Amino acid sequence: MSDVGELLRAGAAAIDGGLASELEARGHDLTGTLWSARLLRDDPAAIRDVHATYFASGATVGISASYQASRSGFERNGSTAVEADRLLALSVDLVRQGRDIARADGATHPMLVAASVGPYGATLHDGSEYRGHYGVAHEDLVSFHRKRLEVLVAAEPGLLAIETVPDLDEARAIVEALSAFDVPGWLSFSCADDSTTCAGQPIEDAAALVAASPTLEAIGINCTKPEHLGGLVARIRAAQPDLPIVVYPNAGRVWDGVSSVWLGDGTDLLPRRAVASWFDAGVSLVGGCCGLGPAAIADVAALAAERSA
Repeated sequence: MSDVGELLRAGAAAIDGGLASELEARGHDLTGTLWSARLLRDDPAAIRDVHATYFASGATVGISASYQASRSGFERNGSTAVEADRLLALSVDLVRQGRDIARADGATHPMLVAASVGPYGATLHDGSEYRGHYGVAHEDLVSFHRKRLEVLVAAEPGLLAIETVPDLDEARAIVEALSAFDVPGWLSFSCADDSTTCAGQPIEDAAALVAASPTLEAIGINCTKPEHLGGLVARIRAAQPDLPIVVYPNAGRVWDGVSSVWLGDGTDLLPRRAVASWFDAGVSLVGGCCGLGPAAIADVAALAAERSA
């Protein structure tokens, strides 16, 4: 069994929180089409330090800054393909560096290095990862993901965190691209409500796709409002009783892809009663996405520790 497989079956645990929102909280300007990936080029130590903080807060998985990074995106911003690939690989190494800092500071809990694989829509910088239905041919989606996976897998992460996927069309393309690699991971969906992906497909169909994959070890729900998770988890568990589940919701706000801002009221901490209910329903790992930082992860980690005491 892989390290992530053991972690998924070991009981309740925390994973990390929002990377970009924490960088913004520390004063970094992430405007522009590269978003947090810009700092891979301009200030990699800032990313490393966020990873270290999340590990120190109790995260058992650190997820790289490659979510929106791609060869085409870096090339549009003046980088060569070679430089783009170097930056993608660097994103994985920065998680390792953050883990090493946390270990040097005394952290002893499991700390796995995950390479983030974001959806095609994230590279468009228009909020497409919350809509799906790109109008892109299946073969083109497979090629896009395979090229990026080649670089990320070569950087030797412990797992792949394929995340914020809005629809089954892209998920099928990702699963096909994954067939060329032998790295475990999870496939995490962005969802519009308590029963469907952002593109409107039943979450049960997404769970069936993940369960049939030889390399995917869990289904995830991420960058979704916390209030939707209870229903989504219940439907996944009813459809696939043995499939491990990972959840990392956002702070409850709505993304404006035109203005590149989060709108509405949100929360800095996940409600403990809600987190406990997700663990009770069989969720293995809980973390945070956009707007949820180290304090939220420390709170989840403390709750997970209480349950295993």
